[in-house]
Amino acid sequence: MALETSALREDVVHLRYRNREVTTADLEFLKEKCASMATRREVAKAVCDAWRWRQANGAWSVYACTDLLLRLEERGLVKLPPPSARRTGDRRAFAGLALPPDLVALVGLEVRDPDADLDTLLVRPIASEERLGWRLYMDRYHYLGDRTIVGEHLLYAALLDGELVGLLGWASAALQAPLRDKYIGWDEATKRRRLHLVVNNVRFLILPWVRVRHLASKILAANLRRLSADWQAVWKHPVVLAETFVDTTRFRGTCYRAANWLYLGETAGRSKRGNHYLYGGTRKALFTYPLRRHATRLLRETA
Repeated sequence: MALETSALREDVVHLRYRNREVTTADLEFLKEKCASMATRREVAKAVCDAWRWRQANGAWSVYACTDLLLRLEERGLVKLPPPSARRTGDRRAFAGLALPPDLVALVGLEVRDPDADLDTLLVRPIASEERLGWRLYMDRYHYLGDRTIVGEHLLYAALLDGELVGLLGWASAALQAPLRDKYIGWDEATKRRRLHLVVNNVRFLILPWVRVRHLASKILAANLRRLSADWQAVWKHPVVLAETFVDTTRFRGTCYRAANWLYLGETAGRSKRGNHYLYGGTRKALFTYPLRRHATRLLRETA
């Protein structure tokens, strides 16, 4: 009977994260790894290997695993090794750094309508060596700053006549978005199976010295035309619907409307803290854009 009780206790679920249940047995395993390894990254890699936790493209889900471990530590369930001295996700990591030679625009040289030829617009994924430049620009010029994007994502640069004018970031869809779920016609089980087919525009930055009419909507349109194919190439599956959340205390969402995105309404103003959603956050306008014909029907399919 004692053995049976112990087995049952091992099955107690302490946390659900990205459809994975963390049981008592899992916690014991994680505690052992945290105690026996020197760095958090080593722990995350070991856990990914043991749990066969991979992204859709086959790479280990190290960032997602690290996020899970941090949440468990916040709850006092595990004790991680001390953080490394260099924390790239911390805004202070960029203090005093000059812009690198990649993704450098001519800061101070304004780009205005008389100089702009929208036919020269190019929106492309950034190269791996441009990633630091993308993050530095976001940290310096975007009101949300630079934050590590966990999970599947793509980063883009927009160039006009060869000059950098904008940057975009796309990531996995928001888990909780009742307006979107109602629009699609999702029940909870179908949403869990099909959520990976929705992509979230988490960053969109037009550099502050650029003043060109209709540029933002043109960039969005050009990005959307290639987004699903790029996602397929990197993450081994397409996306069929794009979404974005616009802080209406700062912006009107004009470029999304001009690019024919559909306004679904305002969110309830919930903010996420750890694994919990709290009310009292900023209400945001939710826009969606279908990347395929009959996108909502495709998202409701159970196969």
